[in-house]
Amino acid sequence: MGDDTDGIRWTQVSRVGPWDAASLYGSAALTALCGPVMLGAHFLAGADLLGMGLVFTVVFLPVGLGLWAHTGFERESNRRLDAVGVPATAEITELTDWDDGESVGVTVGLRVVGPGFTTFETAWRRSSHDALRVGLRLTAVVDPSRGVFRVVF
Repeated sequence: MGDDTDGIRWTQVSRVGPWDAASLYGSAALTALCGPVMLGAHFLAGADLLGMGLVFTVVFLPVGLGLWAHTGFERESNRRLDAVGVPATAEITELTDWDDGESVGVTVGLRVVGPGFTTFETAWRRSSHDALRVGLRLTAVVDPSRGVFRVVF
């Protein structure tokens, strides 16, 4: 995200509730297991899926494991923010439209201020919303020891 004057690389995490986590873990498991299941069907049932099973295993097994690990990181970061996070204020300093060809939204420039850490600026990419405007102050929670924060909107 962004480095502050203390050299901390700040990382924004999203709230991942229990239903979100179940959906993400389920998607990760299905993604990771589709190739091995095809290989199992080939060897155990004689289905003609060897080539596709190999390709799906090589491509989608790492993707599924990466999604699983990322979901675990987000859940652990949220639990830590809930336990030891410092209340902060994130002020919108800039709004820039973006379109990467697949999705559109805004890049929100933020200045995060609070007790126990140096003020830092970072960017937050998200879908566009009419309520977002420069100068708007949002609630945030910061873990200064790990350089992780969450914006509540």
